[in-house]
Amino acid sequence: MRSRYTAFVLANSDYLLATWHPSTRPPDLTFDLDQHWIGLKIIACREGQTDDTQGQVEFLARYKIHGRAYRLHETSRFLRLAEGWLYLDGDVRNER
Repeated sequence: MRSRYTAFVLANSDYLLATWHPSTRPPDLTFDLDQHWIGLKIIACREGQTDDTQGQVEFLARYKIHGRAYRLHETSRFLRLAEGWLYLDGDVRNER
């Protein structure tokens, strides 16, 4: 999760797409150049109920656009495949 946040900060679409599950991965990514990420807080991590191939991470990421502060609160789902943990999807709650 922290590495994906860092990739968003650096606008590293190659890394983000490589760590995104193929069933939900978009064909490409665009970044808002006015959006400046300023912090990440991991709230909770949960393993899957049946095995070690799925997990969830709840986080709060802070960012600014034109000096105005916003928060992205998400619970992300990840699946572990041979290539490692891949982002599947998330329940996103944008906050001001």
